[in-house]
Amino acid sequence: MKAVVIRAGNFWDGITEKPSGPREILVLGETIAEIGTTVSEPEGAEVIDLPGHTVTPGFIDCHVHLTLRPELLGSFWSYSPSFKALLGAEALNILLRNGFTTVRDCGDMDLHGFTVRDLKLAGEQGIIPGSRLVCSGHMISSRGGHMNAMLSLAPDSHPWENCLADGPDEIRKVVRNEIKHGAEWVKYAASGGFSTAGDDPQQVTYTQEEMTALVAAARDFNRPVSVHVFGDEAVRRSVIAGVRSVEHGSMASKETLCLMEEKGVFIVPTQLMATRPARLADDDAFWQRLNAPVHMRIKVRKYRDCLLEGAHNIASGTVKIAFGTDLGIFSFLTNGACEFGEMVVNGITPVRALRSATSTAAELLQRDDIGILAPGRSADIIAMPGNPFNDITVTERVDFVMKGGVVARRDSVLTLGMG
Repeated sequence: MKAVVIRAGNFWDGITEKPSGPREILVLGETIAEIGTTVSEPEGAEVIDLPGHTVTPGFIDCHVHLTLRPELLGSFWSYSPSFKALLGAEALNILLRNGFTTVRDCGDMDLHGFTVRDLKLAGEQGIIPGSRLVCSGHMISSRGGHMNAMLSLAPDSHPWENCLADGPDEIRKVVRNEIKHGAEWVKYAASGGFSTAGDDPQQVTYTQEEMTALVAAARDFNRPVSVHVFGDEAVRRSVIAGVRSVEHGSMASKETLCLMEEKGVFIVPTQLMATRPARLADDDAFWQRLNAPVHMRIKVRKYRDCLLEGAHNIASGTVKIAFGTDLGIFSFLTNGACEFGEMVVNGITPVRALRSATSTAAELLQRDDIGILAPGRSADIIAMPGNPFNDITVTERVDFVMKGGVVARRDSVLTLGMG
């Protein structure tokens, strides 16, 4: 069994209020075996020195869209499942190099197949490199709702999508079909959104009865549910229905956030996608760089005050925050770690932001093998120069990545040796 000793200039386990200073980590195979000021060093062990670096658990992004690219939106829906699989493979490799050892895909954009499931299988079999993948299948939507892609196509296009469902009976059927084809989570849209042209983020697109039926159908198969949602009423209905995570939730009221806390519901606020555009709604240069459709800016301006108030409510409350970027809605050329800086700008403390991508994200995903550095846990270990508790932006400069005991990135600045 391969042995690796990592010497960390500064160490944070994913839980404590601040880093604990220099530590050594012994990795045996895929697992952390020992952590201490010094650890046993098996003969022939590889030694990796990381002076001046903070070592943390691998980051977890709980909200990405691997098979979507905004750069291709003009022709995106015409691309084949095989092409979207190539996009997903590229994205998983980029994410891993940036320090995200685990990601949850929150909506397969192959509307007639199950490409993200195939990406997961290819990763587990070692066919493609990249982040560990949790699959949510497609985003289930009402007709005319947020994920009805026919709104983006010509009127004579084929009207069938495997994620559209209306009424409790059809919803149950679609939920069961998603689970049959590998969905570890079930995802649905409870409101409109900002990125799509034909809906509004305040619209509620499912009744309480429909949402409750959806969550109950998933629960029968022991599948947790996440929900795309912006407006307060749609968030409230989703929480009552029993979802595990609210994705975005950007306009939730203080009362609804308190209800989430009471019921143990997590929020994945994706503030790069929602709050940052609201802060910069009148910045022409930002919108030029973003290259977003005109309707998105119009909607952001309309709801700017609600979005900024929602971000304040999240930061000032105690709802459990899990990290998510919504990458795919914007380019994978963006380092998802920029989300940390956006969270801190919006009042979330650095330690809460960092936990959101480590121990809290693992709790959301119901995984006891990742998110924390401790003996017996998976050796998902990353390092960055500097201290993210003092400067959160160093999370964007990860230069060492280990996933499951295998080094995926180690830049030339690192000192390596053999024990």
